[in-house]
Amino acid sequence: MDFRGLDLNLLVAFDALMEEQNVTRAAIRASVSQPAMSAALSRLRTHFADPLFIRSASGLVPTARAKEIAIHVTKALQELTHLLTPDDDFAPHEKKIAFTLGMSEYPTMVLLPGIMRTISQHAPGVTLHVHTFVDRDEAVSMLDAGKVDLVIGIAPTQSESRILSQPLISDEFVTLVRGDSDAARNGMTLETYLSMGHILVSPEGNHYGLVDEWLRARALRREIRLTLPVMVAVSSIVQQTNYVATVLRRSVLASEQSKDVVMLAPPVELPAIQFNLLWHRRSDGGSAQKWLRKLICAYASELM
Repeated sequence: MDFRGLDLNLLVAFDALMEEQNVTRAAIRASVSQPAMSAALSRLRTHFADPLFIRSASGLVPTARAKEIAIHVTKALQELTHLLTPDDDFAPHEKKIAFTLGMSEYPTMVLLPGIMRTISQHAPGVTLHVHTFVDRDEAVSMLDAGKVDLVIGIAPTQSESRILSQPLISDEFVTLVRGDSDAARNGMTLETYLSMGHILVSPEGNHYGLVDEWLRARALRREIRLTLPVMVAVSSIVQQTNYVATVLRRSVLASEQSKDVVMLAPPVELPAIQFNLLWHRRSDGGSAQKWLRKLICAYASELM
């Protein structure tokens, strides 16, 4: 195909180069030889009057111009793919299909039970495999490698044009204490808060968190008596000790021990935490994925 002097196969080459940022891997992705991919890159540079990709120690780095046109190129290829090979509507009650989800602990506790309830009722042939992760930037590498179809977690530290996202659910921090504690009876002041031993939940294994950053800015500190990589045991430990924990509200409600503890407003200022649904641009048009994304978003909206 040719459009105003541009071979549209060059757009396929450009898309592969944006994805791989390596000529050899891009050639494999596009099913062409490495010399053919190098020639395509040369023609693209001439057509757009821009280097498009600069060589570096870590591979090809896209220029600002390349980033500008990448979204349009990917969208155009998706439109052409859909035009030439239309995708049948996904019928969840008729199909058998498996998805792999990347999920951090919070959405596994808060969202997964409701998601599975809906799937079991309306799509009995659908299977979910859950892959856990800790580092939020790992979401990008998992989606790039095709290890997961979707990710539910905190947004990566850097946005990538090939990774699409949608806000899913946000939550606020609460401070947990025993139901028979002085704080539960009289309220939680900063003085009381700092006088207590603390439980810190840190999936990354850190010995500090958002609370400690807020306190440090005011030349204050708390005494951490226990660090945990997961939230699941926090309510039970608080109920059996005089310790205090500051965690996300819905994680407490999802715990079987939530009735034995009291949730109070933290005496420190903490931001709400947002969890997003993320997927790779190459999967954006698939009807099965669209169905699953819609299902997840619909259930999350019920919790807001």
